[in-house]
Amino acid sequence: MKKYKLIKNFRGQYKKGTTYFLISESEFIGVKEFVLQTKNLDGKIILSEKELKGHFRQIY
Repeated sequence: MKKYKLIKNFRGQYKKGTTYFLISESEFIGVKEFVLQTKNLDGKIILSEKELKGHFRQIY
């Protein structure tokens, strides 16, 4: 399972440094959408590929 870390605050409610797991990835007519879930199952974020690359960093 892929893990991502938030590198800067996002949408005012998601804090820098939080770890997320990629739970779903979909593509429809060239538009990719990702669903990330927090490590402690608190919140879920649905975002585009541009937002994922701009605000998150993949960790191993």
